[in-house]
Amino acid sequence: MSSTIQHGDIAAARPPSAAEDPAVSVRGAALSFGSRTIWRDLDLDVAPGEFVAVLGPNGSGKTSLLRMVLGQLAPSAGSVEVGGAPARLGTECIGYVPQQKTMDSGVRLRGVDLVGLGVDGHRWGLGWRHRADRRRRVDAAIDQVGAREFATAPLDSLSGGEQQRLRGAQALAGDPRVLLCDEPLLSLDMANQRLVAELVDRRRREHGTAVLFVTHEINPILPLVDRILYLVDGGFRIGTCDEVMTAPVLSELYGTQVDVLRVRGRIVVVGTGDEIDALGSDHPAREPR
Repeated sequence: MSSTIQHGDIAAARPPSAAEDPAVSVRGAALSFGSRTIWRDLDLDVAPGEFVAVLGPNGSGKTSLLRMVLGQLAPSAGSVEVGGAPARLGTECIGYVPQQKTMDSGVRLRGVDLVGLGVDGHRWGLGWRHRADRRRRVDAAIDQVGAREFATAPLDSLSGGEQQRLRGAQALAGDPRVLLCDEPLLSLDMANQRLVAELVDRRRREHGTAVLFVTHEINPILPLVDRILYLVDGGFRIGTCDEVMTAPVLSELYGTQVDVLRVRGRIVVVGTGDEIDALGSDHPAREPR
């Protein structure tokens, strides 16, 4: 399927208020690998305190967009800025929650050690003078995610939900102005999905942190998101949930009939003919890098 739909067909990227510069600004950005263009002409401003969900099927470049903001991947065209400066590696104002990974048995890393990397992971050591401040910031982040009771346990002894809460604490320990979440709900049960989503939402509301949240599970964050960026086969749409998550919009993006059902406050996306994993997660082996 091929699509050339651009965001201007439905809703332009909402600019921040006049008093605030965007926390993340993407201008005319393209993602290409060899002769294959994943998407192009992407314009997106994410305001401080705004919650933007990034959706789309496998290989649509969702994770790659986060890598651009992190400075790990340069756009093929256009620009990506964070806090008014070009995106670069080691930007301290960014917190990052990666995809959940199973901890190898025998890795003697405690939860508190993982969270500490969120404070000093940008540099080698803080010195004796700053140890008290480091401890305070680590403790505050652990308390924010409610992980005090298992923070000193070895990571390989914790459940997936507990590990993911600690990854969230790691991202928050640096007091980020931008929070990037890459499939943070993957493999979690509904209770832990709700917990992680609420932690992210509380952070952006209380601290004005901008959020880019890649997920294939739209329903746990449905009441929380301000806008959706939906990427499909070279096309995309940006708008509110009511603007983007509709049968006409998704059918045009996918180039085939797609039904969008709303059942008891949840959204179900169903394709006809070939089944469409409209909210499918990015598998590392298939996501373009």
